[in-house]
Amino acid sequence: MRSDWDGRAIEDAYYYVAFGRKNQAEDEFFATGADTVRALEAELKRLDAAVAPERRRALEIGCGPGRLMRPLARNFGEIHGIDVSEEMVRMAAGKLERVPNAQVQVNSGADLSAFSADSFDFVYSYAVFQHIPSRDVVLQYLTEARRVLKNGGVLRCQFNGLPASDRECTTWDGVRMSAQELSQFARAHDFQLLALEGVGTQYMWTTMRKQPEGWRKRLQSPGLVARIRGMANSQTGEPVVPASGRFAGCTIWLEALPADCDLNHLAITFEAAPGMPSYLGPPVWDGVCQLDVVLPEGTRTGMVRVDVAWLGKPLAPPAWLRVIPPGPLAPWVGSVEDGVSMLAGRRVESGTVKMVLEDLAATDGYEVSVDGQVIPEIQWVPRSAFARSYELNFRLPEGMAAGSHRILLRNGARTLPPVEIEVA
Repeated sequence: MRSDWDGRAIEDAYYYVAFGRKNQAEDEFFATGADTVRALEAELKRLDAAVAPERRRALEIGCGPGRLMRPLARNFGEIHGIDVSEEMVRMAAGKLERVPNAQVQVNSGADLSAFSADSFDFVYSYAVFQHIPSRDVVLQYLTEARRVLKNGGVLRCQFNGLPASDRECTTWDGVRMSAQELSQFARAHDFQLLALEGVGTQYMWTTMRKQPEGWRKRLQSPGLVARIRGMANSQTGEPVVPASGRFAGCTIWLEALPADCDLNHLAITFEAAPGMPSYLGPPVWDGVCQLDVVLPEGTRTGMVRVDVAWLGKPLAPPAWLRVIPPGPLAPWVGSVEDGVSMLAGRRVESGTVKMVLEDLAATDGYEVSVDGQVIPEIQWVPRSAFARSYELNFRLPEGMAAGSHRILLRNGARTLPPVEIEVA
């Protein structure tokens, strides 16, 4: 891993870290981390509010050149980064030269032995575990993260959650982790599981809070202490939820939710059929918590009873959700970009094209042509089974002239609207 990532850092560190474009300018590279930084900062609301930011310590696993550390440093008294690549750490030290509370160091690529137990409030990692070829190493990192976190500290990590395949794992295309594996890990290590988002996608996120050893065994249900204040569509906020499809997610607003609740012990049923909880938010100003749940397959339409239980016992009186029929699938092109330089947009510089298609029932039968010339080989990659989203990759025909060209997708009698690209 060290050799491979040192080589990538020397060749083009910014590209291999952010996949934006080759030879990015520094300002553009750091700007690509803005959305991830905002999402990580949102998780800081879970930390003890009584501890001032200047007394908090954070650790990034796989810090690269410091793209996330530099802006996140404003939230902590100390922020540390580790990376297996000596070249990446050398670059990060230079980029963080004017950030006095940031420190970086090379690690073994498998542990956090440089840090003492119970020393961090926040540990995070992004676009790192998906490149590690060993499942044991990923699980070792999670175990080590628990060791270095303080009780009440928060772990926020991203994994490749695509379905398992028989492909060979490399230091680029690493292991895939399932939501079930992460849920079981949390159960076994006294982690309070608070989020499992993007299940079944390449960018699956989890949030866990460290609890004292034996915490799970001491949990007891308090009975009917909570109340469902309201329910709505998780994506639109409307008071109706489709029975299936990309919008079949429900947000439940709960009052008086016990602080020890987590996704492993909460059970949300829709007329006795279990939904899949994905996110449990921190209490907002009036103490209400957000709980996001994916509706179970086969949910009927109409007024559907919703029950919330914890530790096998009812936690709140039932409520009723209005479920409507899903709309018909209407495939559409979500995005088109150069297959290598994502920031190039529809200007194709590498000769490869990456398209994201939404609302596909299946990928069978699709034909792709450019200016009427059929592309003989196309590659489909599932992005989200829940949202029926797929990535389509292909190479342009050899010798294609620079300028404007038209991509057309057909499936039997259905033809999607043409897409214009600019070939460099």
